[in-house]
Amino acid sequence: MNFLGQIGAGVMARMSRAARVTGMLWGVCLKAVRPSTWTPPLRNVLARQILFTGLEATNFIVMIALIVGVLVVVQAQYWLTRLGQTALIGPILTAVVLRELGPLLTNFVVIARSGTAISTELANMKVHGEVRALDAMGIDPFVYLVIPRVLGVAASTFCLTIIFLGVTFIGGYFCLWAIMLGDLDIGLFLGNIIGSITGTDVFTLLAKSILPGMLTGAICCDEGLGVGAAATEVPIAAARGVMRAVAALFVTSLLISVMAYL
Repeated sequence: MNFLGQIGAGVMARMSRAARVTGMLWGVCLKAVRPSTWTPPLRNVLARQILFTGLEATNFIVMIALIVGVLVVVQAQYWLTRLGQTALIGPILTAVVLRELGPLLTNFVVIARSGTAISTELANMKVHGEVRALDAMGIDPFVYLVIPRVLGVAASTFCLTIIFLGVTFIGGYFCLWAIMLGDLDIGLFLGNIIGSITGTDVFTLLAKSILPGMLTGAICCDEGLGVGAAATEVPIAAARGVMRAVAALFVTSLLISVMAYL
């Protein structure tokens, strides 16, 4: 019975955390549509979050995208050329890069950089009493701390995903051109890729870039604001936030793929 009780307690704890994050996302969506929410301080925090999560991560995303373009695009073109199926380059790259690899790797980078930073920053603010100070001054901590971080991470993740896909395809083409492999007509190469993109692919791209980004922001905010008064809880909250965000990323990507393509 103790074993079953431990299993039940673990399940209830996970359900409670999931319900708390869901409620946080719902609150963000409700308050974000109100014009009165967008005060100058909130817009300033949002701009700084986009700067850190999106702009400052662009160089790293470009580097990863170039590597992926060389590995995936060149390999696909090489083997399809040998098999005489070069017309399949578009559908294969769409299925591998656009549907799965691009959003997944971009979210990994965002979680590693911004997820850790958000959890650590908010946990330190909670430990040092800054959250209580905001509340005492009449500033809603949810509006000032959570909303700009959740929306900033989501917007940055979407933009970084688009950059990742563009650099991957163009970088892969120029690598093919450099090694003189296969058809070097860039119009045909990009035309095959664009022609294989469907409305479902666009939906999955939006969902897999925006929704996991919002979940990352909400989960890391929840972990950061959930610490107590001990400074030793800060690194624990950061590590737990990253692990939960990665798990949410995989579950969300799986559910979106199942709903869209099965």
